[in-house]
Amino acid sequence: MEKELEKRIEELAARCERQSVVTATGFLTVAEQAEVTAWAKRLDGVTLHLDGGGSVCERKCAFFLPYWMDETDFDPAEHIRSVKVTAYFGAPTHRDYMGAALALGIRREWIGDFLVRDAAAYIFCLPSVEGLLVEELTKAGRVSLKTESCPLHEVPAPERKVKKLTFTVKSLRLDAVAGNMFGLSRTAAAELIRAGAVSLNYVPCLHTDAPVSAGDVISIRGRGKGAVAAIGGQSRKDRTFLEAEIYL
Repeated sequence: MEKELEKRIEELAARCERQSVVTATGFLTVAEQAEVTAWAKRLDGVTLHLDGGGSVCERKCAFFLPYWMDETDFDPAEHIRSVKVTAYFGAPTHRDYMGAALALGIRREWIGDFLVRDAAAYIFCLPSVEGLLVEELTKAGRVSLKTESCPLHEVPAPERKVKKLTFTVKSLRLDAVAGNMFGLSRTAAAELIRAGAVSLNYVPCLHTDAPVSAGDVISIRGRGKGAVAAIGGQSRKDRTFLEAEIYL
């Protein structure tokens, strides 16, 4: 973990415990979230909650909740905003919307996921930049935009397209699971892992025997990304059944 991020979350957790208030980071990458989650295992009296404003958001803020509050009490709408952007006579891409937002002087950690839907997009952001986006995000390239605040509950849930796979492995090692998910031999998968091309839960992993669990996300540079959906029982040959989803 970068020293700056570690110092920041230490300060936030300490203030949460000292003042009994919710504290939060900006939007974190998935790799940063994994690092913060591992760090937070040492916490006592403070609960870590990750939230990006939507059910499948990848970028999320790390919230520290005081002792009197649990995750069921947390309302993301109190801490995260969303704006709806409608494009006229064009269809800007995710990159176009991102560039237009950052050109306003908004830092990347102040905005979360961009959900692009045909001629519209929904941007998750911190409350501090909601007004700036609504007032100043009027163009993406040459395309004119209309931007307005949108309650979180009105943001449409994205549909993730996946290809489902079922297979068996002798052991729940990263090389065995990744190989089956992406159509590689175990040897080829192991070589890619040792070369640093494979990430486990968005963090590069160099260990071919790293254990894999249900819910883990595995990606191979240049080949795609997918998740272990479920781990089942044993076959007659003592192999473990797995279900996986490859993101399309």
